[in-house]
Amino acid sequence: MTEVESVLTTNMELEHVLPSSWVIGELGGVDLGDQRLNRRLVETATQMAAQPTAPLNQACADWAATKASYRLFQNERVTEVSILAPHQAQTQGRMAEHALVLAVQDTTYLDYSTHLQTTGLGPIGTPQQKLRGLGQHSTLVLTPTGLPLGVLTQEIWARDPDAPELSDYERRKRPIEEKESYKWLTALRETVQQTPDGVTVVSVCDREADVYELFVEAERLQTGLLVRATQDRALLDAETNKVWATVTAAPVSGQLQVHVPAKREEPAREALVNVRFCQVTLKPPWRHKHPEPEPLPPIKLDLVLVQEVKPPDQVTPLEWPLLTNVPVPTFADAVERVKWYRCRWHIEVFFKVLKSGCRVEDCRLGDVERLKRFITLTSVIAWRLYWLTHINRHMPDAPCTLVLAEDEWHTLYAKIQRTATFPTQPPTVRQAVHWIARLGGFLDRRRDGEPGIIVIWRGWQRLQDMADMWRISRADTYG
Repeated sequence: MTEVESVLTTNMELEHVLPSSWVIGELGGVDLGDQRLNRRLVETATQMAAQPTAPLNQACADWAATKASYRLFQNERVTEVSILAPHQAQTQGRMAEHALVLAVQDTTYLDYSTHLQTTGLGPIGTPQQKLRGLGQHSTLVLTPTGLPLGVLTQEIWARDPDAPELSDYERRKRPIEEKESYKWLTALRETVQQTPDGVTVVSVCDREADVYELFVEAERLQTGLLVRATQDRALLDAETNKVWATVTAAPVSGQLQVHVPAKREEPAREALVNVRFCQVTLKPPWRHKHPEPEPLPPIKLDLVLVQEVKPPDQVTPLEWPLLTNVPVPTFADAVERVKWYRCRWHIEVFFKVLKSGCRVEDCRLGDVERLKRFITLTSVIAWRLYWLTHINRHMPDAPCTLVLAEDEWHTLYAKIQRTATFPTQPPTVRQAVHWIARLGGFLDRRRDGEPGIIVIWRGWQRLQDMADMWRISRADTYG
């Protein structure tokens, strides 16, 4: 039997045993070297996806399934790479449908400080906080309009609790390969490797990625990069000249309305901003020369500066200096770069879904290696929930079979419409997603807008409970 035939056979078996599930399409091609492990992974993922906010033992429903899932995450043959691989393949297929995609990188930290018996954790936060947990660096691929296509790269690690504290000078002396910031370069390389032929990818990063070696690597790989600058770097053409002085001296090329999401004590608002842009050549920074490193070259980049005009009192004014190797010859190009950067907030919401919706920080699997496998699988589920929120905004008129299996939309229709007589044409994606959100507390009034991720993940869990009972009561129909 060929590898393709093996995968197809496994998927057919899973579809016969499991309720209809998007998990089969997304993870059914997993290859853990054992068909029983492959089957168990998909079964566990299906149970977790149906109950995303529930602990693993509650999602699995009985002791036999829970024990099997514990063994799955304990098995050394089940790695983060092998778990993510089938989802990456599906993500690449979705990327291939677009000429341009954005690869948004960011880091979050998972806090397991209260899990005193979990082994292998490392320090997170400041030394004074004494927190323990894991770091997670992910690349979420999006269309330029903000539709999340999948998690393309991911790295999860624990810091060394015995690592000595270094001074700023000692940290600067270390080669980039020995620094945690090397994660940006690693993810950039993996992104380029996994991008389908004919697709242009631009990596979008926040201030932490203002690392000179990252710009050099993007130049070497001939890939697009957009980073919010945090350092006032020296320019090559004049030692006394700096990035900030140069860009603020550039003329205002136009104005733009930018939506600023709510944060802490600041409400959401529409900000009027001035846009400036210019081209700069960065002077390579000093690097310690023992052992002798390869000298860093100068890098020519375009710089777009966004500054809020007359911000309201008691809010942080909007100010984004954006460095990019994608040329910015016109104001329209500058506006496009700003729109790309605005897509960066999607990965922050993705991390919110992972932590608050899927509650990965509540998991008590006992050691870091098991946690890494669990977090990787949960990341795929978190992406799907987030995708469900946004597919409603991008393809509202598509049939709901794009997001729901037949038994799921039948259950949803019967619940909302109070009838078991179904239309010949399924409802639209917009209708189905609004109904799911109503199960999660969305009021769906005329001026309520589109539902957000919180009511959707609540509603999704309720729908799966109801669909399970629906399948049991109509076993003759759904087999």
